[in-house]
Amino acid sequence: MDDTEPHLKKFQKELSAGTVSLVLLAVLGQSNEALYGYQIAKRLEQTGDPLLVGKQSALYPVLRNLSASGLAQSHVEPSVTGPPRRYYRITELGRQALSDWADTWRTTRHSVDCVLEGNLR
Repeated sequence: MDDTEPHLKKFQKELSAGTVSLVLLAVLGQSNEALYGYQIAKRLEQTGDPLLVGKQSALYPVLRNLSASGLAQSHVEPSVTGPPRRYYRITELGRQALSDWADTWRTTRHSVDCVLEGNLR
């Protein structure tokens, strides 16, 4: 095992934890319909990013938090193929937060990229 692997895994976990809410709001914001967890997970799989793929169960607490904070709304519908499904939709407050968070993300990403590329002033 590489000596840096534990550090990489810790960094990936911290980075993922800090961006999952933004990514989930973005997925909900891009949808014209309410989505349930599995649909959201499938859309995230399309990105191919290993930080977002295969962590469907980790999405639910974040979705619940988004709903509890008024950034998303949810409702339960019966399913003919299994247990009832909870659907999520972004709220107007969520759209405003998404815009603010995306701006903050872009600024942060730009700042970090400048440092990593040695573009310090």
